[in-house]
Amino acid sequence: MSGTTTAAAALRRRAAGAGANRWVVLVVLCVSLLLVAVDATVLHVAVPAVTEDLKPGAIELLWIVDVYPLVCASLLILFGTLGDRVGRRRILLLGYGLFGIASGLAALAHDAQVLILARALLGVGGAMIMPATLSILRQVFPDRRERALAIGIWSAVAAVGAAVGPLLGGFLLEHFWWGSVFLVNIPLMLVSLPVGRLLLPESRGAGDGPWDVVGALMAAAGLFGVVFGVKRLGGGEPVDSVFTVAPLVLGAVLLVLFVRRQRRRTHPLVDLGMFSRPAFSTSVGCIVLAMLALVGLELIAAQYLQLVLGLSPLETGLRLLPLTFAAMAAGLAGARMLRRFGPRRMVCVGFLATAGAVLLLTAMGRADNTGLLLVGFLLLGFGLETTLFGAYESMLSEAPPSQAGGAAAVGETSYQLGAGIGIALLGSVMNAAYAPGLSAVPGVPASASKAAGHSLGEAYDVAARLGGVRGAALRRAAQDSFVHGLHVTLLVSAGLLLLGAVMALRLPRVMQCAEPGLKVELPAPRDVAESRVSA
Repeated sequence: MSGTTTAAAALRRRAAGAGANRWVVLVVLCVSLLLVAVDATVLHVAVPAVTEDLKPGAIELLWIVDVYPLVCASLLILFGTLGDRVGRRRILLLGYGLFGIASGLAALAHDAQVLILARALLGVGGAMIMPATLSILRQVFPDRRERALAIGIWSAVAAVGAAVGPLLGGFLLEHFWWGSVFLVNIPLMLVSLPVGRLLLPESRGAGDGPWDVVGALMAAAGLFGVVFGVKRLGGGEPVDSVFTVAPLVLGAVLLVLFVRRQRRRTHPLVDLGMFSRPAFSTSVGCIVLAMLALVGLELIAAQYLQLVLGLSPLETGLRLLPLTFAAMAAGLAGARMLRRFGPRRMVCVGFLATAGAVLLLTAMGRADNTGLLLVGFLLLGFGLETTLFGAYESMLSEAPPSQAGGAAAVGETSYQLGAGIGIALLGSVMNAAYAPGLSAVPGVPASASKAAGHSLGEAYDVAARLGGVRGAALRRAAQDSFVHGLHVTLLVSAGLLLLGAVMALRLPRVMQCAEPGLKVELPAPRDVAESRVSA
């Protein structure tokens, strides 16, 4: 019996790791993730330099910033499921190559159109890389205890990448031209390609039936329309604009048709039966809700630090670093917490801790309170990462190994959709609470008050033009209104987080470490006998 078990375990490890140490594989996957996470934020600090050099129009500048996450979010399901069919390592390596080529094109772009094209190609490369890293991780760590630790390290690296992006971009811009923020990717990709080809195992799903090309294109087009419409709403575009409503409606219709098509097919692109499992569907819902409540708030917090407290962009980034460090700590401690408390309590406590941090931050005012912000950001980062870790791990563990790419793509898509909807929703709440406070500022003309009600930055511009006592009064009123709007937004965010804590009650109470439905091809009787003798 012990020989049979040993032989089965050996076969399982061989299929999962393909000869390479699984922890070395994790390092390679984390480097891949780091590149994509850094590239998602590194351009933010380079926008002024890009604007000065390439002179893009307002629409072109918007596309330069937004086309990368827009394309990446739209194609996650397409490439995630394609990897299940043709090989996850193959898709990952192709993503490496495309990412490197697109980085070179972006660095050397001589006009806005070329830079937009290069950023779109970077989005395609990112969509190839992101689900492949999670699905390969799912494959090389069949034991759930080890997989939980691996996902914790993976998520900590993602937090590092998001924080390093602006800091790296600022450092490069101080010494080189703006294209250097893209050029730095090329040597890393030149190393990652041969190392990935040598060390990463190839894996794929069952591959039953043909790959649903039409369904993949429907999902990509539907997600593109929905994400594009949501981003326009988050950018303050009119709700009744045809360029906002049409993509949203068309995207939603395509996604509904995609779901109906998958239910009818014998071999669907995405197994929608995964959503009938409470742990999977609840985990996806928790990811959406966590990002919905937090991402828009993060942008508003950055505005508060810069426009109300008067901090520089570098000082703002340093103030937000405790959030990143706390998220890293939660990711690294996540596996132990999951084993001890189980998914239900872990995700619930994560939501409650994050809600507590958000409520604590309602004490923010016009004056700087360093201690309050430090405690609030530490609790915020730890609670958020605890929530996302527990949800991601439960979602990935609940999915069948053959659907690992599709499940990873669903998780990443949920993350992107939650972030986009959160920016739109909390941005709308902020604007609705901010504008009324500027409707009747004593001594300030109605036209000036109306213009100041668009944003705090615009209020400062109007106040500077007015000057004197009227300008100072408008500036104070705008700051007070912004702080009031921030408090209202924090309360709405806390409500969403408490709703997430209730939703998390559907997750399993304990961490089931047995691998359900794991099929291991046992050796022939002769091999079993030999293994018994050797044992």
